[in-house]
Amino acid sequence: MAKRNQRQRRPSIPKDKDSIDWDPKTRLGKIIRSGKITNMKDALDSGLPLREPEVVDILLPDIEDEVIDVNMVQRMTDSGRRVRFVITVAVGNNDGYVGLGQAKGKEVGTSIRKAIENAKLNIIEIRRGCGSWECGCGKPHTVPFSIKGKSGSVEIVFKPAPQGIGLATGEVAKKILKLAGIKDCWAFTSGKTKTTVNYAKAVYDALQKNTQMRVMNNEIRNIGILSGSEELSSKNPQATTKKEDN
Repeated sequence: MAKRNQRQRRPSIPKDKDSIDWDPKTRLGKIIRSGKITNMKDALDSGLPLREPEVVDILLPDIEDEVIDVNMVQRMTDSGRRVRFVITVAVGNNDGYVGLGQAKGKEVGTSIRKAIENAKLNIIEIRRGCGSWECGCGKPHTVPFSIKGKSGSVEIVFKPAPQGIGLATGEVAKKILKLAGIKDCWAFTSGKTKTTVNYAKAVYDALQKNTQMRVMNNEIRNIGILSGSEELSSKNPQATTKKEDN
């Protein structure tokens, strides 16, 4: 049996709003189905809640998933021992979007599919840039500034790294950062990092704070900060700039 850390990422089948059999129930889903929103950035910026995984399938057709942890839990009842599986999955398009989700159930396959759906509903847009003073290439290959995440006892700090360093971090964080599209990064951890779920949640928490930090327009230009997909920003250069001059 193959080890969990040897599991390969599986690309999803490319989809579009016409090829997928989907009857949207939410307002965001109906807008996307009508073609008024055509990319994930506009969908997240709309302020409407993301409650249908088909939205991600359509707007990010090249999204990939990777199982981070499979945990078996047992409980004794009057009828006997009950076994359930808790699955943690990360999804991303390797270009500025990443999500983390969990699910539990009696069967592994069903739980993995449910965890993938939950991860798609938790997808976020992250910032990348060239924040290392040792580099200055201006390409979005690392985190733009130092960010810190926490879950349980696990704390993790990501710092910008020069181009070519790679991901100097643990395997769990490395998988999530790759799915997010980050190629170089220093990482410093503390706490019980062997707790895989808390480790993954701390990484996701740090990436969330990355998107919430206020950045001035001059800093965006100096560091070369890119929000979301590189392909989208090349079509619309103003997509990388935030209206935060104050």
